[in-house]
Amino acid sequence: MFDLDKWHEIYLTLSRNKLRTFLTALGVSWGIFMLIIMLGAGKGLENGVMQGFGDFATNSMYVWTDNTTVSYKGLPAGRNFNLNNGDIDLLKRNVPEIETLAPRNQLNGYSEGNNVTYNNKAGTFEVFGDYPDMMKIQPKKLMQGRFLNDKDLKDSRKVAVIGKRVYDVLFAKDENPIEKYILINGVYFQVVGLYNTAGTSNMNARETEEIFIPFSTFQNAFHYGNIVGWFAITAKPEYKASMIEEKIKNVLKKSHQVAPDDDRAFGSFNAEKEFGQMIGVFSGIRWLTVFVGGATLLAGVIGISNIMLIIIKERTKEIGIKRAIGATPANIMVQVILESVILTFVAGYFGLVAGVGLLELVAWGLVEFEVEAEMFSNPTVDLGVALKALAALVVAGITAGLIPAYRTTKIKPVEALRAE
Repeated sequence: MFDLDKWHEIYLTLSRNKLRTFLTALGVSWGIFMLIIMLGAGKGLENGVMQGFGDFATNSMYVWTDNTTVSYKGLPAGRNFNLNNGDIDLLKRNVPEIETLAPRNQLNGYSEGNNVTYNNKAGTFEVFGDYPDMMKIQPKKLMQGRFLNDKDLKDSRKVAVIGKRVYDVLFAKDENPIEKYILINGVYFQVVGLYNTAGTSNMNARETEEIFIPFSTFQNAFHYGNIVGWFAITAKPEYKASMIEEKIKNVLKKSHQVAPDDDRAFGSFNAEKEFGQMIGVFSGIRWLTVFVGGATLLAGVIGISNIMLIIIKERTKEIGIKRAIGATPANIMVQVILESVILTFVAGYFGLVAGVGLLELVAWGLVEFEVEAEMFSNPTVDLGVALKALAALVVAGITAGLIPAYRTTKIKPVEALRAE
């Protein structure tokens, strides 16, 4: 293996026709390069999309009311109804699979936002009435102060947690917002917290344009009575949100006199299902990438196998001399396979380095120039993937050399010496 003469012979063999060797090696190098680039691009797309989920609890769901579509117990179809505070304890009692239950209200619904002022500055932002448990479902990165707590909820305190964008619009640079009072639709609230999000996508940025106040305060200050806009729910670790979604709806149907077969009276969004589908999509992309990249690499390997067959034909007399002076067929086969592995590995290694280098350059450029690519972020390839690629190169080299090596065993010394 470490015989210098053997390595010198490999070098002479492969360098005998430099252009042919280079073009053959280029096929393998290009194959591994494309495989790494496609894997990295797929990972970048996955990172960008997953970043859109922000810090959402992926095993969560949201449920709200729509108009009924089936008449039931004397109540007409098309009836409008609301969730209420009584549903909070109802769900906790009847659906023990629930881990976190957070009722929510949004001021003026999904409109253009609400007028919020501080001193002589004003802005339009979304205002939510929340439970402290909302932090478990949609975590926020606190920059200053705190989030809502149980005491705020119990005492219906007029306190607010504001997003970074809200702060930028209403407050002067470097001004401390904590304990300052903002005016929301004519009601004063004391700022107790300032938050930001870890992501950089537009979706994450919009989240910093929100204001959170205690749920009980929201209902009292804005005359919502006991109305609940919707519930944000997470399932216990041993359950999936999709497993309890129908159970929750059935409990609410019974409570609000909705027909059991009315599937449109309640709307829902299941983050666990969406997340699972997204994982499935990217798993398919990875397999497709491996298939396409592998096929490209296979084409290069076939090229190496062909060039080795040509090299063997050109070296027929040389192989005959080796056989005549005592070299065994196994010695000749090992030599040919080793030549194939060296050519494949070296060519593939350069392709691998070029691919990883290009991905690192793109990742650096996205950060350095602050490129806002909402659906693309940090295109990288794991070290484990790179090592597997190198291992695949070795296997590919051995495979490429097997047929040519086997052909050498069919060469008879006497006939080889007569070859021209």
